[in-house]
Amino acid sequence: MKKELLQKVMGDIRSVKIGIVGDFCLDAYWFIDESLSEISIETGQATIPVKEQRYSLGGAGNVAINIAAMGVKDVRAFGVIGPDPFGREMIEIMHGNQIDTRNLIVQEEHWLTHVFTKPHIEEVEQRRIDFGNFNALSNETADKLLELLKTVLPSLDLVIINQQVLSGIHTRYFREQLLQVIQQFPDQKFVVDSRKYNGVYDGAIRKMNDREALELTGIVKDPGEAISYSEVAKTAMLLHEKFGKPLFITRGERGSLVVDESGIANIEGLMILSEVDTVGAGDSYLAGAASALAAGYDMKTAGAIGSYVAGVTVQKLFQTGTASPEEILQIGTDPDLIYNPELAEDIRCARYWGDSEIEVINEWEEKLQVTHAIFDHDGTLSTLREGWEEIMAPMMIKAILGERFFDADEALYHKARGRVLDFIDKTTGIQTLIQMQGLVKLVKEFGLVPEEKILDEFGYKEIYNNELLAMVREREAKVSRGELAIEDFTIKNSVLLLEALHNAGVTLYLASGTDHEDVINEAKILGYDHLFEGRIFGAMGDVTKEAKRIVLDRILDEIDHAKTGGLVLFGDGPVEIREARKRGGATVGIASNEVKRHGLNRKKRARLIKAGADIVIPDFSQLPVLLRLLGVTEYPINC
Repeated sequence: MKKELLQKVMGDIRSVKIGIVGDFCLDAYWFIDESLSEISIETGQATIPVKEQRYSLGGAGNVAINIAAMGVKDVRAFGVIGPDPFGREMIEIMHGNQIDTRNLIVQEEHWLTHVFTKPHIEEVEQRRIDFGNFNALSNETADKLLELLKTVLPSLDLVIINQQVLSGIHTRYFREQLLQVIQQFPDQKFVVDSRKYNGVYDGAIRKMNDREALELTGIVKDPGEAISYSEVAKTAMLLHEKFGKPLFITRGERGSLVVDESGIANIEGLMILSEVDTVGAGDSYLAGAASALAAGYDMKTAGAIGSYVAGVTVQKLFQTGTASPEEILQIGTDPDLIYNPELAEDIRCARYWGDSEIEVINEWEEKLQVTHAIFDHDGTLSTLREGWEEIMAPMMIKAILGERFFDADEALYHKARGRVLDFIDKTTGIQTLIQMQGLVKLVKEFGLVPEEKILDEFGYKEIYNNELLAMVREREAKVSRGELAIEDFTIKNSVLLLEALHNAGVTLYLASGTDHEDVINEAKILGYDHLFEGRIFGAMGDVTKEAKRIVLDRILDEIDHAKTGGLVLFGDGPVEIREARKRGGATVGIASNEVKRHGLNRKKRARLIKAGADIVIPDFSQLPVLLRLLGVTEYPINC
């Protein structure tokens, strides 16, 4: 979304008035430290000491606090709490976040405030302790709550109806009466998000996930069974026809889709590199989407705002997080989107150009006539650094475990190793300094290294870089001595491609997250530095200024905007593919097997498609075919 539009949306929602009718819950996080456990004199059992406790709003409360955090000034809660300390805690949190609680009713009997207590030992959540499972809403309480709603309803811009728990306010009697309220106010905007009763509240816009949507049409999927986009799209149209109202359907990291009288619009998911906690993500999406609807924006814009809010909150661990206007602007102004997730995860759906190995993801509207080509270095052209993961992983594990590296028990070692391997997999392609920033967070998270011994990202990068460079220098020396050839450290036909493009008059650029001087030296060792004629760009060591994304921006800014129609980028990582796509360049994903230097790497293929690659190739072995596709039909080399 363009920054100007996003800023306008965030400004407009500040003045809306939103009511939330639903199951207001409290999430209680109790962090247990068994080091101070003792044997109870009364029971003879070991006690469970709670070192820290945190409380945050859940259910309808999570929706409310998300809306308030976005800057909406008038948020009103309509619900029921119990005469207990948890209810008072909920009220206090709401007051602290400027949520109007005048319409929260205390039912004195047969009602406990809904609380989900989540004990944690280290990072592992234990069996949950729930309050409110036996609640029974009286008809008198239901009538009182709905009368309060009807009194203020004409002044509200939108009403959210939330149903979270079976023992909440949505009894049969309440549902029947609330449906009558919806029908009495046909011009009012109602948005329903219900785990159980999405089919009940006719006249309201509905928000649901893909599994819930299919269940409304009688299709029940197993929990781990994938749901395709085509299934969701077909279901969305059926539900829109059935209910006669727009719908939001969320799909986790695969994004969401919206359907209204204009048809279906797909909203891509966000690529999140950090560890995530998806608890409450649906509430966050609802908060963002509903706020935009209340301000008068269309369904697609509302869905995009919902996606941004959820993208912020899932990165906040051990809490039902919120998203501030600043955070929403940051993630939404230049979002990293996930494209074609179904295709990325299922190679059976691949389409190829003719009988070649060139997989076509997005067909170019016009025939390419390449004038400028940007190349990523490592993994796209060079394999001098192949195996860097085998150096980074043990280095990171050692940093996390510190002095316990050799005596850590098996469970702790494998926990650290698993987190490191997952982190490396997610961050492949981004600048090393950013990865080292992530390492600092991991070291602090595990808490095994004293604070004064934790290095910053530059310190950790120096350790890693020294170990990596030792491997690279040894390989360079073997090439210089003639023991190994250039072909042993380059992707199949990559040098021939560079020569063909250069001889055809294409201006070449080399971009890398590797330090600038190292990139120049490695390109020289491999014999193709002269083809770039000085246009080699690498990181300068300042994480705030020279990340690969910024390097690419510098190159793209240098290229004459009138000629960007002839721009193509070659890369094996998501960062360069995403950035070129954002600037309108054609993108060629190189899903290279860096060990063999030819053949397809399926993990890379999936990452590149999700990043937005137009075509994906395993290597450059089918060079004549690739050159014709790129519009380079004459090349004075023998391919």
